[in-house]
Amino acid sequence: MTATAQTEPAPADVKGRSLDNLKFDNRFTEDLPADEKKLNRLREVEDAVYTWVDPTPTDTEPHTLAASQEVARLIGLDLGELQRPEFAAIFSGNAPLPGAKPYAQCYGGHQFGYWAGQLGDGRAICLGEVVNEAGKHWELQLKGAGKTPFSRMADGRAVLRSSLREYVASEAMAALGVPTTRALSLVATGAGIYRDMFYDGDVKEEPGAVVCRVARSFVRFGTFQLPSARGGEQLGLVRRVADHVIRRHYPHLNGDNGEVSAGNGAAGEDGAASPDPKYLRFLKEVAERTAATVVHWHRVGFVHGVLNTDNMSILGDTIDYGPYAFMERFDPNYTPNTTDLPGRRYAFRAQPAICQFNVLMLGKAFVLAGLLDGEGLQEVVDSFTVALSGAFSDAMRRKLGLRDFDPGLYGDLMALMIQDKPDFTNTWRALSSVAPGDGAEGLTPALAAALGEDLAQERVEAWSAWAAKYRAVLAGQDLPAAERRAMQDAANPALIPRNHVMVSLIAEVESGNTQGLEAYLEALARPYKDGLGESAWKVPAPRQIRKGIELLSCSS
Repeated sequence: MTATAQTEPAPADVKGRSLDNLKFDNRFTEDLPADEKKLNRLREVEDAVYTWVDPTPTDTEPHTLAASQEVARLIGLDLGELQRPEFAAIFSGNAPLPGAKPYAQCYGGHQFGYWAGQLGDGRAICLGEVVNEAGKHWELQLKGAGKTPFSRMADGRAVLRSSLREYVASEAMAALGVPTTRALSLVATGAGIYRDMFYDGDVKEEPGAVVCRVARSFVRFGTFQLPSARGGEQLGLVRRVADHVIRRHYPHLNGDNGEVSAGNGAAGEDGAASPDPKYLRFLKEVAERTAATVVHWHRVGFVHGVLNTDNMSILGDTIDYGPYAFMERFDPNYTPNTTDLPGRRYAFRAQPAICQFNVLMLGKAFVLAGLLDGEGLQEVVDSFTVALSGAFSDAMRRKLGLRDFDPGLYGDLMALMIQDKPDFTNTWRALSSVAPGDGAEGLTPALAAALGEDLAQERVEAWSAWAAKYRAVLAGQDLPAAERRAMQDAANPALIPRNHVMVSLIAEVESGNTQGLEAYLEALARPYKDGLGESAWKVPAPRQIRKGIELLSCSS
């Protein structure tokens, strides 16, 4: 598991298209059935994968707070277009994008382990699929641009607080090499929105904003689950969506011509048709991609916070940044979500098991639709387990700078971190300063600084004993020092988004100052490079847990 970017690289810096002539090729809406009704009100949407719906203008004066040049290149948009007044109007939902055909997806999901029925894009509206000069498709989606039939009594809007956090996370995760959706823009709408941030009766007006999210696909596990749960004729939608995703995003699973086979597969011994094996191959690859992404999260200390099945991408990308966090003081039971506190279902340590559960729920949807049998379902779950184990060992090997993974050395390190709770990112980054023959018998200055000045002497001695063992392991392997350190520094970031830093930036942006945000984003674009950004950006928050910083609500 390397730290190189897992998302599509941006094309060379050539002049792109204007907002008026972006190239659309809406394969999702062309391949799949639309809702026949065009009523933008709360309702059940059946026999369809999406419904047509337009953004609702705020009739205010929006302005752009941030825009990603890299993502603009990805979608083939000329960089000069980011400065046009029309850019803010379009990507806040106040003006139409020429060529766009907006819609909202219909899906269901398991939330906190329970089936929740129809969910859907309650505050997200897709504008369509844009094709860049290299022929790559990218879906554009506005989050916070108004109501849809799936808004469930909500207003379909998003506040600046949550929108800024999603923009920062999307672009930071891409730079960290974690599979993720991207963000083209963060636009302040100029409209006020009332929110009860922690659902405790403290309603306040907050500034509204819209993020334009960008992904190869926004299809989720829940897209398959909803028609499967409804049964009857709607079971056919599971196959139709699967065929679309395979044809568009997993073409290597089809025949040489890329066409999806029409039949159910060969007949079994009892004469009944067995499921087409392409669906098993498809789900196994989804499981493997999901496992790889979970390992990336653990590599960088990321905690998603809301790993419901409707928040799981069919491509294995990180999607839907709500109450997320990059863990600071190490705690395997840490969750950033106030709603998750009673059971800590989505805590840092639980993410692999929860994603395996989500893969199982996805597989069951295919079983109910007749596209997978029980034996195949077990293969899918086993694929996740095998992929997770291999990717995890490789990632931790790289973080430790080893040619071969040493479970004992890793386990001893985790025991120390659990007891002393040092900063996750800074501690791992400091390990590359430890080397055989460095003349030190205890902690290096970098490691001592990462562990903190308040570490008791007996704990310093415990860490020093581990460091001695670590030096012995490093000395016994045939790996040049420079190569080892480069491996570690490419797996252990020097800079990650920290919630307490973003809280300060949000306050600055709300007051009209975006300079701090711009500087932060510039530093986060090179997270493995030392010496970038302000020192305060690398210091963990105080040990006490505080609402709104370490603990966030689902509206965050």
